[in-house]
Amino acid sequence: MTKKTEKEAESDKLGAKIDSMTARSSQLKEEAAALQKALADLAASQAELTKLRQKEKQAYEQSKPEMEAGLEGVKMALKILREYYAKEDKAHGAAEGAGTSVIGLLEVVESDFAKTLAEMSATESASEAEYEQETKESEIEKATKSKSVEYKTKEYKQLDAAVAETSSDRDGVQAELTAILDYNKHLLDICSAKAETYGERKARREAEIAGLKEAMSILESQAVLLQRGAAGRRLGRGLRHGGAGAQLAAGA
Repeated sequence: MTKKTEKEAESDKLGAKIDSMTARSSQLKEEAAALQKALADLAASQAELTKLRQKEKQAYEQSKPEMEAGLEGVKMALKILREYYAKEDKAHGAAEGAGTSVIGLLEVVESDFAKTLAEMSATESASEAEYEQETKESEIEKATKSKSVEYKTKEYKQLDAAVAETSSDRDGVQAELTAILDYNKHLLDICSAKAETYGERKARREAEIAGLKEAMSILESQAVLLQRGAAGRRLGRGLRHGGAGAQLAAGA
């Protein structure tokens, strides 16, 4: 594997990792936002529920004493009437039938009061129990969603930090890859020189010929000098030999 291929593979791997982490971070942010909205809706719903419960309780606490007072009043009236008509006094004998009707009517009223009061108390107890149950469930849901938001927020922040770090690593790899590509291009430019035009070839050949001619001229000049030097040396030797011969002849 060449250095270029290695860096390209490393860059692609880092890019895929960045894409994966970015997608996961976006998903977590959407989920956290949805949970936060759900928490806001839950809080609003709980506030409305509490407000309604307070109104119901206030109405019950206001109505209960009135119902109890009414019931006690009916009971007192029944007691008085029963005691009155229970006497042996014949003075009210003629009105005994009417008294019985009144007592019967009051007994119905007493029963209605007692029944209504019992229903009110039962309704209040049931409403309070339901409110407490819903409040408890709301608190559990709130705690669960809040913890989920906390975890998701922590995770996407870690992912964002990892994306930034990995992006920096990829930038470094890309810089190395760019340097390799630039160097390869430089080598390619050197190895792939443009073909010479006819004019360029002609000029180059003429320059080569001129250079050769100049070299030949220099060589010829040097050869002449060498020949002259050799001739001079031969002449000198001849003169020296001639002088020696003359001296020998004179001595003889």
